[in-house]
Amino acid sequence: MQRILSHMRKAIEEYNMIEEGDKIAICLSGGKDSITMLKAFKNLQIFYPKKFEVIAVSINPGFDFFDTEFLNNICKEVDIPLYIENSNAKEIVFDIRKEKNPCSLCANLRRGAINSIAIREGCNKIALGHNQDDVLETFLLNLFYTGSIRTFSPKSYMDRSKITLIRPLVYTPEKEIRRFVRKNNITVMPKVCPMDGTSKREDMKNLIFDLTKKIPMVRANLFGAIQRNLDDWKVKKNHDFI
Repeated sequence: MQRILSHMRKAIEEYNMIEEGDKIAICLSGGKDSITMLKAFKNLQIFYPKKFEVIAVSINPGFDFFDTEFLNNICKEVDIPLYIENSNAKEIVFDIRKEKNPCSLCANLRRGAINSIAIREGCNKIALGHNQDDVLETFLLNLFYTGSIRTFSPKSYMDRSKITLIRPLVYTPEKEIRRFVRKNNITVMPKVCPMDGTSKREDMKNLIFDLTKKIPMVRANLFGAIQRNLDDWKVKKNHDFI
């Protein structure tokens, strides 16, 4: 946990993600990233100089294997209240529209539901579990498929909802999250999306893996280039790169 907290605190402090009196909605999918982030936030509350409140929010997209009891048990272990919202995302994306590339639409539907819970529960921030690998993969997706140099920003303000998105795990490599989960025998919820392992994002993950075998410093170089843009963002802007 100390390594996770070290990466997380660095991101939080560099981008001023937490302020005194914040109420943060932690997005909990049941996967390794969100569970790690949930546990890290609980630990952070103990010693962080700024006092803040957290809740967990989860969206049931309508897949058969979504396990409400599993998520409730995780939150009971760390004494964080959980709010679950049922969604018809599966029906809209796969049954009605039959999207061939459903990820963007599904994400938008989930985001809308999460925003609604956060507003209803009086939260001023939403924490998303994107890790360092997600940053790299999104960068390559935008570069190759849209011709733009963009990726997640660590912190962004949504004008419509008046809520700030934060991504405290942006400095945390996925391998360290896997190591934390494995070392602590943490069970994660099976992935419920039928697109898992077949999406363009998975292609980028495999590309980075292959490149790393040939160019050992490729991850560090990519993230360094991205971070320089993020530093420009930190000084000049207050909105998302996406």
